[in-house]
Amino acid sequence: MLKILKYSFFDLMRSRWSYVYFLFYLLLGIVLLFLNNDLSKAVITLMNVIIILVPLIGTIFGVMYYYNSKEFTELLLAQPVKRSSIFLGQYLGVALSLSMSLIIGLGLPFVFYGIFNSGAIWDFSLLLVTGAFLTLIFTALAFVIALANENKIKGFGYAILLWLFMAVIYDGIFLMSLVYFEEYPLDTFSLVATMLNPVDLSRVLILLKLDISALLGYTGAVFQKFFGTNFGFILSSLLLVIWVAVPTFFIQHMAKRKDF
Repeated sequence: MLKILKYSFFDLMRSRWSYVYFLFYLLLGIVLLFLNNDLSKAVITLMNVIIILVPLIGTIFGVMYYYNSKEFTELLLAQPVKRSSIFLGQYLGVALSLSMSLIIGLGLPFVFYGIFNSGAIWDFSLLLVTGAFLTLIFTALAFVIALANENKIKGFGYAILLWLFMAVIYDGIFLMSLVYFEEYPLDTFSLVATMLNPVDLSRVLILLKLDISALLGYTGAVFQKFFGTNFGFILSSLLLVIWVAVPTFFIQHMAKRKDF
């Protein structure tokens, strides 16, 4: 698996799209630091970009890499190599290369700006870790969708629909539920609904770390009471790990049973 991971990783790192992805975050970091003298404000702006863009890029790259390397994958399947090793290696190669482009692209401008001497270092670190988790999660979900659909058009369609649901539609349903059932106690419902979406969970974690949960109103107070504690932070981090582990398990399970 390590050899396949290494090949997939360096194959993507040589791709021009990886350079475009890296340069985008590099320029974004430079522009934000040029426009904002306050590092905390720059982190808040980055949060809004990362929460939406990282899942989209992870989903598209995951599906695109699977379909584009299908012939090479079939060649590997003819060799005495475990199926799970092939697909897990490809998945990790894609996810790690995207995560590295994100971390280095955003990290370089902030390092030169003096992030290590600023109090925003922990907020920025949490932002990068959350972005890496979202990359791992949505790349894994993309591989699951691609494995389940031989048709490229269907695969890309389902992948975009997944991102649209997680990033946009889910929030709309969530807010409508809060408004419609406002007369009922919604503390537990709000917490559970947030945990069931990695995008919302990541957003809440960053907002609480930036200490601007007051912008969320009553819901923010509930989140602060739970996620603001050490137990809440550990549980939410564990949930992100589970969000990575479950699709990874499905990749392994589907690869063993799929008829190529």
